[in-house]
Amino acid sequence: MNSTAKLVLGIIVLFFIVKTCGSCDSTSTRQQSSSSQVAKTWRKSPVDDLIKQLNDEPNFSIILFDMDANESGNDYKHQYQILIQKPDTVLEKKTDWKKVDEAFFSQHINDMGMEIASKKDGKVTKQAVPAGYNHYVGNEKYGRWENHGGSSFWAFYGQYAFMSSMFNMMTYRRSYWDDYNRGGYYGGSRGYYGPRGSSPVYGTKSFTSSTSGNKSTWANKPNTFKDRVRNKVSRSSNQSSRFSSTRSKSSSTVNKRTSRSSSRYKSSRTIRSRSGGFGK
Repeated sequence: MNSTAKLVLGIIVLFFIVKTCGSCDSTSTRQQSSSSQVAKTWRKSPVDDLIKQLNDEPNFSIILFDMDANESGNDYKHQYQILIQKPDTVLEKKTDWKKVDEAFFSQHINDMGMEIASKKDGKVTKQAVPAGYNHYVGNEKYGRWENHGGSSFWAFYGQYAFMSSMFNMMTYRRSYWDDYNRGGYYGGSRGYYGPRGSSPVYGTKSFTSSTSGNKSTWANKPNTFKDRVRNKVSRSSNQSSRFSSTRSKSSSTVNKRTSRSSSRYKSSRTIRSRSGGFGK
């Protein structure tokens, strides 16, 4: 190949490299922009703040005690019950109302009366489980299992009898507690609302039922209002899920394009290497 041909080939290869790198930079910019948008939309919840405040405590429970929304359905609030386990007692306090975003409200709309975060022996978990399951029920320091009518139920000792009313749970059935432990729920991401295949035994509907005696703000809202709020946050949650799915697919497409561009770039480098060998 004469010098003119080699010069032309070199210019073509150089143009291809510059164009490919420009495409890579553009792709990288889009990816960074997407990551930046994700970071901007993530918000710390009041539960995260409470966990941070309780950092020095080795054992605690955070229970979703009450919840509320305004008539227009664009202002959401939670109230939490905090239990701090001490060597010789259990401290209990309730927080003021905490404003939460719609996504967090939707995430826990079925979890009223349940523990939604806890720390046990220094390990923090965020999981919806019946109040008392992780720290007190099954712990012989606080009570024992007793048989009644052929079934076994948890009974707190006299000095801890207040816990049953505090948790708004008059009975703890042994078969449900065993099901929770056998199912590998502890420390996982799945909430536990009762045996599989049955109607929810725990959570918002049971906690605010007419037989529970609960006088919370949410329990006293008309069912039409609660259904309207539930439908609204459910629609928003579904839209958010579809957006996340679309964004994930888009990101996958960008990654594939980046991979192809990278392959072409490697190929162009190989071409340049071979062209440099001509004339030897």
